[in-house]
Amino acid sequence: MQPRINLALFILCGLLLAHIGYAQQPLPAFKPLRYNEDYSYLAKDTARTSYENMKFIPLGKQQYQYLSIGGEARLQYFHAKNEEWGDVPADNDGYILSRFLLHGDFHFGSRFRTFVQLQSSLSGSRIEPSPVDENPLDLHQAFVDVVALDQEETQLTLRLGRQEMSYGSQRLVSVRENPNNRQSFDGVKVMLNRNNTSIDAFYSHYVAVKKQIMDDGFNKNTRFWGVYGTQTNLPVLGNLDLYYLGFSKKKAVYNALTGDEERHSIGSRIWGGYGSWTYDLEGLYQFGQLDALDIQAWTASLNTTYQFVDARFQPELGLKTELISGDKGTGKTLGTFNPMFPKGAYFGLAAVIGPSNLVDLHPSVNFSLSKKLDLTLDYDIFWRMEEQDGIYAVNMSPIYGDGNTNEMHIGNQLTSALLFSPNRFINIRGEWTWFQAGDYLKAVSAGKDFFFSGLTLQLKI
Repeated sequence: MQPRINLALFILCGLLLAHIGYAQQPLPAFKPLRYNEDYSYLAKDTARTSYENMKFIPLGKQQYQYLSIGGEARLQYFHAKNEEWGDVPADNDGYILSRFLLHGDFHFGSRFRTFVQLQSSLSGSRIEPSPVDENPLDLHQAFVDVVALDQEETQLTLRLGRQEMSYGSQRLVSVRENPNNRQSFDGVKVMLNRNNTSIDAFYSHYVAVKKQIMDDGFNKNTRFWGVYGTQTNLPVLGNLDLYYLGFSKKKAVYNALTGDEERHSIGSRIWGGYGSWTYDLEGLYQFGQLDALDIQAWTASLNTTYQFVDARFQPELGLKTELISGDKGTGKTLGTFNPMFPKGAYFGLAAVIGPSNLVDLHPSVNFSLSKKLDLTLDYDIFWRMEEQDGIYAVNMSPIYGDGNTNEMHIGNQLTSALLFSPNRFINIRGEWTWFQAGDYLKAVSAGKDFFFSGLTLQLKI
């Protein structure tokens, strides 16, 4: 019954979108963080469409007192064969996931605003859905912004409440867009923006998802704090990120190790582009303690692309490589890298493994078949970094331990994806993945090849 309800709700959202009509003038693109969207320019538009009237609802006579409403409906069908390489029960029919988001952005003058967002994530026919898949209805975001300083070149803002956070390449801090539940934090943040410099300082508690309605309360078990700075338009380097991130979790689990964890990450990222080239280099070091064990972990990544803009279909070639530390099994230190809060589909929508104890080589090619249709092909080759450590899921749950094997090759993953965007409101994505089990997986599991296919329909307003 639930898949039919999900489909009916999705169709209803599409009919609503068709009814309200499109704006007559080009509208800004939707932001990954919806609270970053700014529709204040509509105050000067006296001939707003029905859709624009929803994005700018005056709350008084003052120009910048208004309410903006937005949301999303997303429906996904997934089918997988040989999940966890044949070690879990077969699901022959596949399953449907749906996500609904609704937000209100209240602006009371130029110095005060409140943003509230509800999230409903449903799982139909999913065998043992995880909290990442299902959360019927909860308060996803609810925060207040107070602009303490607002000058021509400098702005200082205080944010208090439940909020999404995303930084850099989203390798460490992400909204977790691709899984069914986006993630958020209860905390306080101070944001300074001056010319080409931005600095965020924050302290928060991670919001743990629970499966009942409106029950995602305050979580004392996982704390997250830090400072993240970005400087753009630098000579030679292009753009530079520098950051410190602190993480604390009770009862963390790593291979054969468990305990209370406190971890500190110091890192840097250089990113930008020259002509048809883009580049993204990042490295960071982690230290801290897991009970009595010292933490010494690290990661380094390189992501570069080159696009042939004058060629047919404008092919874009990409190469990404990552080195991510694992534990050496000495019993004196913990070497397993913790990505903390990364984007959920780290190596594709199938999200087979996470970024810990890993060496990854990842070539790709993207084709712009038309202005509205893109085709992507990518290939991942995975090895373990350390023989004494296992592999982990994206959320750092151990999948398999070291298995008393010296085999290092985890496997190879081939993914193809087709993205169709007929307009700014609608996205349709089809994806197919084949994961060929390597010698390590054959030693510690049933070792069957994993197949995955998915179809995503998304509406945003």
